[in-house]
Amino acid sequence: MSYGDPNNPYGQPPQQPPAAPGYGYPQQAPPGVPPQQGYGYPQQPAYPGYPGGNAMQQSMPGLLVTARVFLFLISAVQIIMAIVYLYLGAIASDAGDNGEDLGLSGMSDAGDAVAGIAIIAALIAAALGTLSITLGVKFSRGGQGVRITTVIYGALGGIVGLIGLFVGLDSGFATAIIGPLIWVTFAVIITIAPVVPSGTAWFARPRY
Repeated sequence: MSYGDPNNPYGQPPQQPPAAPGYGYPQQAPPGVPPQQGYGYPQQPAYPGYPGGNAMQQSMPGLLVTARVFLFLISAVQIIMAIVYLYLGAIASDAGDNGEDLGLSGMSDAGDAVAGIAIIAALIAAALGTLSITLGVKFSRGGQGVRITTVIYGALGGIVGLIGLFVGLDSGFATAIIGPLIWVTFAVIITIAPVVPSGTAWFARPRY
């Protein structure tokens, strides 16, 4: 009896070839060759993020949020002032006409002049109110143009507030100081918020 006969049922079974490594597992590398990771291929390095992507600010800085609220508050005051000026202009025009009817010469012209000045003041206040609202809304998506306009607008408002503050201090009345002081505070916040590093980075951030 020969164990080498492949047809002999009592012979030694032939040796099976070694199983191939399963798919998805790293193969055994020969001696001296570093093992490969993954599916037999070297692992690729991770792709870097977009320039500045990790440093991009996701939310508006707190100082800019405060300046934005102040712009909306100032716009409300300016719109109210525009309405008041229009109302005063109408009163002046009616008073001039009534005075003319009573025989007071020149009252109609004086009333019309006061009404004209009041209407001009109302238009200026309404335009400034519109600008304040526009700047506040543009804070979320605006760029350098909005930033520069806000700085100039806040600085001019601060100058006007300082003039009113000096007048109030000269008068000696506390009620004449509170309003200009609040106005100057708002103007300072609106002016410096886009200038500090967090505000500058917000307006210079990339937009996709």
